Amino acid sequence: MTSSSNTVNKIHTTLPGTVLFILLYVIATFLYPGGSPADPHSIGFSWQHNYWCNLLNADALNGAPNTARPVAITALAVLSLTLALFWYRFPGYMRFGKTSRLIMRIAGILSMCFALLIAGSWHDTAINISGGFGIIAMAGTFSGLYTYRLGWLLIWGFFNLLLILTNTLVYNTEVFIDQLPVIQKISFLSFLGWICVIETLGLMQRSRKRSHSRRRKTR
Repeated sequence: MTSSSNTVNKIHTTLPGTVLFILLYVIATFLYPGGSPADPHSIGFSWQHNYWCNLLNADALNGAPNTARPVAITALAVLSLTLALFWYRFPGYMRFGKTSRLIMRIAGILSMCFALLIAGSWHDTAINISGGFGIIAMAGTFSGLYTYRLGWLLIWGFFNLLLILTNTLVYNTEVFIDQLPVIQKISFLSFLGWICVIETLGLMQRSRKRSHSRRRKTR
């Protein structure tokens, strides 16, 4: 492994990236002019009725220019980079072969590259392509957690998968569509919390391995 790769793997990027994303998300909500699917004439951002994507649109749903958009796009870029780094690093924590590591890394990074396009006219297509690559990266994550018998993280991961499927089902069927903005926010928080814990455990595992290796060398 190169020195640059070692440096990347020693730094906890997921937690700071997640905190920065949430901070920018909150700032964007204060800048959003208004309008929601429930009430196009409402003022400001509604945590109950507005979607994350509403902050990314060129115009707010009330017709005003969306002053939140630059901050929201920055937040999206931070989130995409954070998750891309996570899926680049995660295979290094697990007992994956070279091919498996490469596939997972490529899938995770491509997923986040296409996620950046949801701020444009390719919104739905970008979500579908990003989701496809994301499923491959998630499958690799589940495999790694199973290998290390981290059952509680596996359960948490399947809960996140259930949330993602619920988002998709509600969006396509419009059953309980009024609750979708809230479900979306719960999904964000649960998923980001999950990967933060996974990376923390991964870094701790690497630290223990290095410590064990140093003790063996000194004997």
